[in-house]
Amino acid sequence: MLRVYLLVGLLLLAPSRSQAADWPQWLGPERNGVSHESVAAWSDATAPQAIWRTTAPQSFSSPVVSGDLVYMHSSVPGKEQEQVLALNVATGERVWSDTYDRPSYKSVLGVGPRATPTLAQGRLYTLGINGVLSCYDAKSGQRHWQVDLYEQFQAELPGFAVCCSPLVIGNRVIVSVGGPGRCAVALNTVNGEVAWQAFDDAASTSSAILFSGGARTPGAAPDVVLMTPLRLLGIDPLDGSLRWEHPMVFQPQGTSPTPLVLGDRIIGSTQAHGAVSVRVQTADDHRSAAEDWQNAAAKSYFSSGVASADALYLITNALEPLPTTSLTCLDPASGKQLWAEERIGYFHASPIRLGDGKLLILNDSGLLTLLEVSREGAHELCRAKVCGGTLVAPALANGRLFVRDDKELICVQLTP
Repeated sequence: MLRVYLLVGLLLLAPSRSQAADWPQWLGPERNGVSHESVAAWSDATAPQAIWRTTAPQSFSSPVVSGDLVYMHSSVPGKEQEQVLALNVATGERVWSDTYDRPSYKSVLGVGPRATPTLAQGRLYTLGINGVLSCYDAKSGQRHWQVDLYEQFQAELPGFAVCCSPLVIGNRVIVSVGGPGRCAVALNTVNGEVAWQAFDDAASTSSAILFSGGARTPGAAPDVVLMTPLRLLGIDPLDGSLRWEHPMVFQPQGTSPTPLVLGDRIIGSTQAHGAVSVRVQTADDHRSAAEDWQNAAAKSYFSSGVASADALYLITNALEPLPTTSLTCLDPASGKQLWAEERIGYFHASPIRLGDGKLLILNDSGLLTLLEVSREGAHELCRAKVCGGTLVAPALANGRLFVRDDKELICVQLTP
């Protein structure tokens, strides 16, 4: 009976549907790189133009957007501090900001946050480079609570620092800390207290997603899917119990691409094992996962792909003899490669699947490309330089693209 009450409460508190044009979390409204907006092809005369730009210290954290505010998480240059900013979407003017101290951190890869903030139920959740998790009122900037996860759990910071973006479902905010009994950790969204902690895997550098596929009891909470360096985990968001798992090739440095959901399949792609499709099934109230197919050649480094009903579009990488990035299309039923558009980037590219099926891709040189894609191939419609070199995924909201390079956050108008 207690579980029934918890489930009802979780479902009642499930994140409300964001405004159609919002980009409220990592990879957008549904955490899958899909937008319901469309972007018309442009000419040289109508190429995307910057509406405003503002200084943005180095970070790999993507901007997020809700209503008339865009949010940015950054380090403070020359100080062991991080800053959260809310800016006016139309002008780039600062609406509110919060600065807080963090533990010392040094890295040749930069000291800015890696994780992207999450907006849910009127609150903003940010996760800093060394695990400071903060909760704000999204409109006013009032800080509700803040916890230093790695100090609280006495855990060792991962080699690439904290990369996974918070996932919010109901009254749980779920992150990966790593280590005995704390690979996955859920905190209460109201007060930041630990609701549950589970699993012994190292910290995941991949962000968790929700999965409602596979036959299941009507009204059951979705699985939280976390790809760790050892396996894919299907987790009960109520109590952190294991619903299903599937082993992966050991990845000592972790893996960054976010898994994709297509029906009852979950597709993961890493540099260690290529792309693998796992099918989740339920029998006699027991959920299990089994490998559907594997394409060892479709290796992804840290860029996340997108999916349509009949095609998977992965950002794949070859690191030798020289790094190169490709857009690779796979058949979701078999994993067979249908085609590959080579050299779309050096290390990285960020795709957004638009409402009309086109792909909008920002690569690591700041080049924005609009592609017509199908199972038969890709056709470039137009391209434009919109920012400097970047490894940050953009946010698309209400006809505007928010891009971030090593120096600035730029608001780019895509549609008239």
